[in-house]
Amino acid sequence: MKTRLWAGVLMATAVAACQRRAPDTSAARIDSIHLAQFAPLPDSISTPDNPLTEAKVYLGRMLFYETRLSRDHDISCNSCHSLTAYGVDHQAVSTGTQGQRGTRNSPTVYNAAGHVAQFWDGRAATVEEQAKGPILNPIEMAMPSDRALLAELAAIPAYREAFRRAFPGEANPVTYDNVGRAIAAFERGLVTPSRWDALLKGNQNALTPAEQAGFNTFVEAGCVSCHSGAYVGGQMYQKAGLVAPWPDRSDPGRSAVTHQAADEMVFKVPSLRNIAMTAPYFHTGGTPSLGAAVRMMGRYQLGRELSDAQVESIVSYLHALTGTIPTGYVEPPPERQR
Repeated sequence: MKTRLWAGVLMATAVAACQRRAPDTSAARIDSIHLAQFAPLPDSISTPDNPLTEAKVYLGRMLFYETRLSRDHDISCNSCHSLTAYGVDHQAVSTGTQGQRGTRNSPTVYNAAGHVAQFWDGRAATVEEQAKGPILNPIEMAMPSDRALLAELAAIPAYREAFRRAFPGEANPVTYDNVGRAIAAFERGLVTPSRWDALLKGNQNALTPAEQAGFNTFVEAGCVSCHSGAYVGGQMYQKAGLVAPWPDRSDPGRSAVTHQAADEMVFKVPSLRNIAMTAPYFHTGGTPSLGAAVRMMGRYQLGRELSDAQVESIVSYLHALTGTIPTGYVEPPPERQR
């Protein structure tokens, strides 16, 4: 009798422990008021300053995969932003020319054209400007000058024709600014709609009950204070370590750009779209686990010690933000242009 009684006690304790750990999905209903803080992705992220044309996108795709943009002809944009891997290389920091290592994690290029700015410190206002940066960066692609690159591209008949078609009416279309415009035009089509977008468009069954419960936990925890809108983030700057000091304070963040003390450790808030597919996390790339990243956000940004159940629930929702890669759109050029 005592054995059976003790077994029953153990079973009840185990069930209670599981209930504490598991997210409650019994009443997983999303309040429309909370959904009003978000919006579906556009089909493409256009701008009147760089009108999208088929010829410009075609050239941009060629250039995105072109290793001639690097000094040693071994690195392309796709090397650090693999379009088949959700726009990242899954390294803490990327490897550039001659094995040199950067200092910040390479963020995804998917949906990035809609962000408030580019790079972790926001030093480029647009993808048109950002596209030109890595080419001349001595640690990344290390081209000695824009003139050296343009001379190489202009010597290739296929590129001369592609630039002419992409920028009709220009006497000399093979320019460095046009390199940036073409790559950016291609990147403005790198959008990844997900089941989350289907929900925002009215499909109440697009998310599982666990994912809906996870969204509720995401809201209740306060994550929406920085992560909302069409990109679930990417629209503001925030200090890393807003409530408690961030563990690694070696990177000055945006203050290196603005030279303002108030911007010390301030970074662009990343988008959470495809976040489950783009590890490792944060500007250092030092956090390999999505659950660990969520827990750190609670501790250092919200001043909350999230429970295991809360972390699990939020992570469940974040998986619903994984979108569909536009495989046809990102198909590499059939062969290297000569």
